[in-house]
Amino acid sequence: MPSVSRTFSVTCAPDRVIDYLKDFSNAEQWDPGTQSCTREGSGPIEVGATWHNVSKIVGVTAELTYTLNKLSNRTLVFVGQNDSSTSVDTITVDASGAGSVITYRADLEMKGAAKLLSPAMKIVFEKLAGDTEKQMTSVLNGL
Repeated sequence: MPSVSRTFSVTCAPDRVIDYLKDFSNAEQWDPGTQSCTREGSGPIEVGATWHNVSKIVGVTAELTYTLNKLSNRTLVFVGQNDSSTSVDTITVDASGAGSVITYRADLEMKGAAKLLSPAMKIVFEKLAGDTEKQMTSVLNGL
């Protein structure tokens, strides 16, 4: 199972970071692989909320349904699923002066025949994690 993790600082306060990131449709702005991300349903964003995410990574388009599995004042957990993979994205936000320190971890489990791609996906995910760190930092610093 490929896993990647990045820890980085932003100037935005933790409550503002959590409030922004809990709406996974904002992944269109901070995740370089996301082509579109649309909320399913309406009402307040809380545990159980779902989004339809379309990502393109190394030329391959993947559609996953993401569910907000955990929401606290310092942690968000999103689980994305389709027939060939499950992705668990865990975002932890801690105060650091007037800003925040963010730890972003992505765990990808390939299913069925797609499991054969796991070693290659680790390399791809390492690059994507670096790109995501840069883009998320820029977006959050601009809030």
